[in-house]
Amino acid sequence: MPDGPMARYRALIAEGNIHADSAQRAAVEKLQLLHMRLANYDPGRGKKVGLGWLGFGRREEPDHAMTGLYMYGGVGRGKSMLMDLFHSSAPLRSKRRVHFHAFMAEVHVGIHIARESNIRDPVRPVAEEIAESATLLCFDEFQVTDITDAMILGRLFEALFARGVVVVATSNRPPDDLYKDGLNRANFLPFLDLFKERMDVIELDSPTDYRQGRLATEQRYFAPLGPHARTAMNAAWVRETDGARGEPLTLSIRGRRIPIAQTTEEAGRADFDDLCEKPLGPSDYLMIAERFSVFFLDDIPLLTWDKNNEAKRFVSLIDAFYEAKVKLYCSAAVRPEDLYTEGKGAFEFARTVSRLAEMQAADYPGG
Repeated sequence: MPDGPMARYRALIAEGNIHADSAQRAAVEKLQLLHMRLANYDPGRGKKVGLGWLGFGRREEPDHAMTGLYMYGGVGRGKSMLMDLFHSSAPLRSKRRVHFHAFMAEVHVGIHIARESNIRDPVRPVAEEIAESATLLCFDEFQVTDITDAMILGRLFEALFARGVVVVATSNRPPDDLYKDGLNRANFLPFLDLFKERMDVIELDSPTDYRQGRLATEQRYFAPLGPHARTAMNAAWVRETDGARGEPLTLSIRGRRIPIAQTTEEAGRADFDDLCEKPLGPSDYLMIAERFSVFFLDDIPLLTWDKNNEAKRFVSLIDAFYEAKVKLYCSAAVRPEDLYTEGKGAFEFARTVSRLAEMQAADYPGG
């Protein structure tokens, strides 16, 4: 049987691990075509083309520039699973699968270093380094909500595409809804035009949220807040740490200090206010997720219109824990689906609700 995402998708169905889904199959067919085209892809074979639209001057363009793929659809439709099947079988040695938040955190670090070296265009060396390390970039959860990200994406991706990097991405939103209603969005539109030119767009419109159907192995989300939730969280801490009391720890990242109230070698515990009321970002949450394999988040409040920033940080925190496969315990004011129903980020929050459900499933790591 030939290798590739289609063969692996069929094997999962045959083994009873997943059910056949017509929307998923349509996406797998697109991924299989891209898989076959990548077999003989050589981004180093290029030719000179005209002036770059963002001031890079004459540039190398692969003579068979490869179109990537952008899959979007509702939460729990299998986008990440299909991405895994594609990435693991892609016939390239230099490839990388990364959550988009983590990728952009790395980009900002690289730009900061380039600026300290007085490089005139700090985006260019970052793009060159990325292109040298990976011909194929697979982004999970592609989304743009930050103005700083929005303003550098055009220059970054023009440079990546010019060097023959192929991009495959998943998202909850269609491309035209990226950075929707964002500040100075007109400056973001040239990136969208380039992105849609170089990406084949497919909607994964399956009616089923497969995450919600998984069986929970133990309760790890306790609501409402009160004595019962606190007692349940304390009991879970005792189970996970063999009764260790835990010590406070302060993590440091680029001058920022992040206090974690209780820690052991593997577990950490903090209040929502400590992590989401303060001006922290994706890179901070990624560091926390890398440090702990189990985490306890206490006292998540109802997230209303006036807590949009806190809700955005909470989304980034859960994304970081999910990608790092952290076992998560929470106490909250209400059920996940009722935490944030109205606000600027309510649409994106549906993914967080789905992930919180999956993180209690029997087959989630640590379950």
